[in-house]
Amino acid sequence: MIERGRIIVVGGNAAGPAAAAKAKRVSPSANVILFESGKYISTGTCEIPYVISGDISDYKKIIFYDEEKYKKEKGVDVFTQHLVTEINRRGKFVVVKNLIDNSINKFSYDKLILATGSKAKQVDYLPQNAKNVFTLKSVSDLIKLKEYLSSNKVKTAAVIGSGYIGLEIVESLKRLNLEIILIEKEKLLLPSAETEISFLVQELLKKNGIRFFRNINNPKIQVSDNKLKTLELDGRIIDVDLVIIAIGFIPNSELAFQSKIELGNYGGIKVDNRLRTSDPNIYAAGDCIEIKNLITNKNDYIPLAAIAHEYGHIAGGNAAGENYNTESIVKNLSVKIFDKYYISIGLSSSEAEKNKFYFSSVSEIAKNLIKVMPGSENTFGKILYEKNTKRILGASFFGGKEVSGYGDIISLLIRTKQPANVLSSINYNYTPPLSPMVNLLSLLGSKIK
Repeated sequence: MIERGRIIVVGGNAAGPAAAAKAKRVSPSANVILFESGKYISTGTCEIPYVISGDISDYKKIIFYDEEKYKKEKGVDVFTQHLVTEINRRGKFVVVKNLIDNSINKFSYDKLILATGSKAKQVDYLPQNAKNVFTLKSVSDLIKLKEYLSSNKVKTAAVIGSGYIGLEIVESLKRLNLEIILIEKEKLLLPSAETEISFLVQELLKKNGIRFFRNINNPKIQVSDNKLKTLELDGRIIDVDLVIIAIGFIPNSELAFQSKIELGNYGGIKVDNRLRTSDPNIYAAGDCIEIKNLITNKNDYIPLAAIAHEYGHIAGGNAAGENYNTESIVKNLSVKIFDKYYISIGLSSSEAEKNKFYFSSVSEIAKNLIKVMPGSENTFGKILYEKNTKRILGASFFGGKEVSGYGDIISLLIRTKQPANVLSSINYNYTPPLSPMVNLLSLLGSKIK
């Protein structure tokens, strides 16, 4: 335990506040300081699309703490709009620029925790300073978009990127009665998903009036008055009033790189199972790090808020003197797309091929409820499994809310190394308003068996 020492945390979103609070609980006498370059800390960035749509009525509801409340409840000193520009590892201090008055100060540390998160990828062919081109990575981004929507006439919006974030934004903007154009550079929508899922989602978007353009790599654009006015897509000139870039995230690891802290293949900070970096006095957690994938046993980049929060606690505890270990991660992702839900667990077919697994797959479509019940609809499921061991490598589901439970069961079976055919031996519950007589997972397990 650090007694009367100083622990500095860099970054105030998911991992940073979790780390700072845990460090203070473990070592109450330590001086714990959190620096955040933006205006807000402890925000719910996953909830941003639902603020746009109006499901969440006010952006302030996804700001869970301010500096004063966090200091009062957690005992941590918080400085927003303070950018850490340099780490002096030999001298064990950080250089911090106050973005309000531009003053620069040095702060020494005994232990340092990097929780600098991720940043939105950019599209080369778009002007980043255009008034009507946005990314949605932070509450500040959300506020800018909301202000633009309220002060400008917006009829048509283009969303670039058809991954998870892009699809959530498409739905949220459609709820505002806008005409939506979805643009993807790959051949299929949701390019990381199974082919069957891509086609099912494409049909759902078509049903909801979304225009989808694929294989778009470098369209011609027209900019006027510092606004993007038109995009040329498949030979057609299309007027747009708003553009949102949603092509994913990359680790925000520049500070670590400049400090010669070791990075991994994805550009994220390399950490051990105690979340120590290549410098034993510096820990890291959240979207800025690479983590171990349980299935491949290799480092992976999985920027998810739940993992960031969990790892933040571990990093904070260890920086304060505890000895917690992380566990490898089973990727478990889900997204709402209009009235359906898509969930992906473990590896996709392309990832299994890339990692040279000898695998096979089964798929099935089944009712989520017994046919005679209102609300009975089809659910699609697909499972990938290793041929020789029958262990599950991954799965995908597309349907109603039931797919969340399916995904968690598959995640558990992957972690406990159960063979895929065990799915046909599970005693699933049945009641007409809640479940089908024969569960989709049982049907998939029987096919494997």
